[in-house]
Amino acid sequence: MLQFFSKYKFFGIVMLVLSAIIITIIYNVYTINDDDQVLPIYQPNDVTASLVDTTVQHVKKYHKIADFSLTNQNGETITQKDYKDKIYVADFFFTTCQTICPIMTDHMVKIQEKIKNNPEVLLLSHTVTPEIDTVAQLKKYALEKGVIDSKWNLVTGDKKEIYDLARKSYLAAKDTPYNKYDLIHTENFVLVDKKRRIRGFYDGTDSEAIDQLMKDIKILEKE
Repeated sequence: MLQFFSKYKFFGIVMLVLSAIIITIIYNVYTINDDDQVLPIYQPNDVTASLVDTTVQHVKKYHKIADFSLTNQNGETITQKDYKDKIYVADFFFTTCQTICPIMTDHMVKIQEKIKNNPEVLLLSHTVTPEIDTVAQLKKYALEKGVIDSKWNLVTGDKKEIYDLARKSYLAAKDTPYNKYDLIHTENFVLVDKKRRIRGFYDGTDSEAIDQLMKDIKILEKE
């Protein structure tokens, strides 16, 4: 009997060590919490090429949202300074859209409700048809949707600037090359951190994706 145990002693020790390692890994997986989570930092090189302008598709690090100057639903000039040291959710839409935009806007309204008392988080929606979505049109839309001016800017402005923001900064729209500076906007909501870096993309038509977005905002707040 003693010879049997002696013969398999090494094997037994190895199995014991492996068991301890496996138990530790399983424990860590099931005990992870928000404090342990870190969101990825997205670069143009990480994103589907069709959503990224060819001039930045090669970029693998240091990508940030560019400076901008647009006009909101109240005729006020909105720049990156209004979002300084803020977490924010950005998207692209147009007020006359009858397909995905109404669903996206309804989800933005729900996000607004959840963050309305949180000074750290804001919303930013860019129209992709600035020739139609004037300040007056955006104001009408904002009133219909219950937009809180202090939390959510609906912005219009120079078409090329909006195009460049969508394709070179937020990486959230497809090009229509036969019409200069025209876009096919996607359903993406883009989560931007306090350093103007992209930390997540979410399907703005999917309620489960919105739930994940809210969880990720909480993770960012702890960074």
